[in-house]
Amino acid sequence: MDQVIQYTISGLSTGSVYSLVAIGLVLIYRSTRILNFAHGDITTAGTFVAFALLGHQLPFGIAAILAIIFGAILAMVFYFSILVPAQRRDATQLGQIILTLGLGLILQGGVLYFGGAEPQSFPFPLSEFKLYQVGTISISQLSLGTFGMSLIASILFYLLVQKTKIGLAMRATSENLPAAQTLGIPTRRVLAFSWGMAAGLGVLAGLFLAPALLLDPFFMLEPFMKGFAAAILGGLNSLPGAIIGGLILGVAEALAGGFVSMAFKNTLAFIIIIVVLLLRPEGLLGQEFKERV
Repeated sequence: MDQVIQYTISGLSTGSVYSLVAIGLVLIYRSTRILNFAHGDITTAGTFVAFALLGHQLPFGIAAILAIIFGAILAMVFYFSILVPAQRRDATQLGQIILTLGLGLILQGGVLYFGGAEPQSFPFPLSEFKLYQVGTISISQLSLGTFGMSLIASILFYLLVQKTKIGLAMRATSENLPAAQTLGIPTRRVLAFSWGMAAGLGVLAGLFLAPALLLDPFFMLEPFMKGFAAAILGGLNSLPGAIIGGLILGVAEALAGGFVSMAFKNTLAFIIIIVVLLLRPEGLLGQEFKERV
């Protein structure tokens, strides 16, 4: 029983990071119906910016804030300079998805050029090896900080979406874009803000993942796929579903790795994608999307 609790706690910490990645994917999909395949690469670029700033002896808090801002600005610039012109030329959704894939490849090349291909240790104020003992359960300082950060970020994001004017505009835009435009909502700016918010959450997740992984240009590839699986599990149009999906996936992976094998743990996310798409394509909390005409 102690092992189950230990693996569950570890899984909740990892799953909370998957949730942040999934929230970013769902946020963009809800508002634009686009799957952003550059999400992981924007996160990687932002994390490398933080790494570079830390190398110049900036305090971690300042470096982290600047990296999050960098990621948000990068995503908004992409939206305004690439996606908006493409939409004005009646680009298909598939074409716009390919544009995000192209952005991801460009960012991979940039990170390889400026950051190098060698894996590097990411300096972080919390330690993975400092443990807190609660009875027979051990919790690392990094895991505790990761879960706490994800919880706070999720709560703040929920309050932003549900309790502010910009959140109301985001919900209106995602529900019915033509109606939101008729009501005078600046939908382009709202959508750009959504892209920036999604990227900022992704970079935040990357900053807490980097200490547990070696930092290289592809370190977010697997977490991105896990976040994608979590978004599908919870529902691609459900923000609460993204959070729940991430937590479920994290716990399931931890239990599978502990009681089955690490090889099975690494394939579990893709098995979940297949099963959910076959049995419930809209996800646990998602609803079937109906196009308004």
